[in-house]
Amino acid sequence: DYAKEHLLQLQEKAELIAGRMLRFSVFYRNQHKEYFQHVRMHCGNVMKPSLKDNSGSHGSPTSGMLHGIFFSCNTEFNTGQPPQDSPYGRYRFQIPAQRLFNPNTNLYFADFYCMYTAYHYVVLVLAPKGSAGDHFCRERLPQLDIACNKFLTCCAEDGELVYRHAQDSILEVIYTEPVDLGLGVLGEISGHQLMSLSTANAKKDPSCKTCNISVGR
Repeated sequence: DYAKEHLLQLQEKAELIAGRMLRFSVFYRNQHKEYFQHVRMHCGNVMKPSLKDNSGSHGSPTSGMLHGIFFSCNTEFNTGQPPQDSPYGRYRFQIPAQRLFNPNTNLYFADFYCMYTAYHYVVLVLAPKGSAGDHFCRERLPQLDIACNKFLTCCAEDGELVYRHAQDSILEVIYTEPVDLGLGVLGEISGHQLMSLSTANAKKDPSCKTCNISVGR
């Protein structure tokens, strides 16, 4: 597995292409209708963290180790809203950003990869301070300053929490704790299901100069 110093090298590479920061207000999670029906009927309306798959960098210390729930936060630059398309299903759960990300949350950098395309993905972990996920990450991942980093920020401005995400990377945000569907809104998207952009068990392009580091054996 990558040691912290290797992840810091990846983080530096990711920072080079992160781009400017855009405001956003919700995290969202797309899934199939059956997923949300299962959560409602069998899980007490609560999404449970599941084990992260082996997508991304081969040496990522989170693969097959960290439990979490994947969320997105990227917006369309012209609307400021989440895109209407998704690779993960036509149903979307949206939750106000402050429910998952606030001064009581720690933020960690976990991975940077691409899948033989021009898109680059940055994996971040949000873990409530003192949680099991937080302890796992603190030992293995570089911690980011929530108010000042190149990927995802939470800042107090005029007495309100303001959220921004990097424009030029696709952020995959892993939240380490259960999330009650009652904290957000579930709806159907109007766009297409773009299967080609799915990163489930995605294999990283080992030849990409942008997102690979050389790790001495």
